[in-house]
Amino acid sequence: MAIFDTEESIYNIIPPKIIAPPKLPMHRSKHKGNLPPTASTLGQSGSTLPMVTNLSGNSDKTFDRRRDRSMGKAPGSYAPDTQSWLKKKTRSSSVPSLPQIKRDHPELLQPSKLRSKNKPKIPNKDDQPIMNLVSSKNFIVANAVEVILAAPKKRNSASKDYLHKEDYGQVPKYLESIRQDIAAEYEYISQMHQKEESPVRLMTEEEKQVLIQGLKAKWESVNHEYQAITHITKLDTAGKIKRKEGMEAELGQIEKDIERLSKKAIYVDRDS
Repeated sequence: MAIFDTEESIYNIIPPKIIAPPKLPMHRSKHKGNLPPTASTLGQSGSTLPMVTNLSGNSDKTFDRRRDRSMGKAPGSYAPDTQSWLKKKTRSSSVPSLPQIKRDHPELLQPSKLRSKNKPKIPNKDDQPIMNLVSSKNFIVANAVEVILAAPKKRNSASKDYLHKEDYGQVPKYLESIRQDIAAEYEYISQMHQKEESPVRLMTEEEKQVLIQGLKAKWESVNHEYQAITHITKLDTAGKIKRKEGMEAELGQIEKDIERLSKKAIYVDRDS
């Protein structure tokens, strides 16, 4: 029954036991508590980035939050001391020379891992090779006898005999389908060649000469009119300019047509 039951009951005489929940272990962060948060505006004294600090999130620079919790220091007290500057080699030591390392710390010159030798060891001068060993065994005859007396190898009965296959010596089915496709394609091409007729024909030499003579006569007529106006140097009206440009364009087009008709083979429409 609930503890806060306001009705009168015999069960409310003895209050129930209150079971306290187990206390969880205290959370302890793995990060330092005196580090500024990422992109923080706190703890910027002596920093080269006056806007924000700890942009990378892993700064080791700590600061005291209670140092300037009042009105702060007097103006100018944060300025660096002009009498104390960074001296030469105050944060780094000089590199010792090789003779000094050999004298003081020779263990630093020892390799950390020794390479294994690939070549065999050179024999000692006192080691004598074994000599004058002679064998009366005939290796050729011994090998022949060993091969003759050897037991025959067991044949694998599970191996498949391809000579007794059902389709042995027959053309595969996929080749038959490819042959049929090629034959159908050749037949289609031959039908297309039979149906189509060439829409052009070769112009005869007589037709070319007639056209060339007509173009030359036209060029002479246009050139005669053009020569009649070439003495006019002052083209003061739009009509004169248009007439001269039209004749020049017509002469150029006639020359191009004559040059085109001078080729050996000229094809024209069959209906023309």
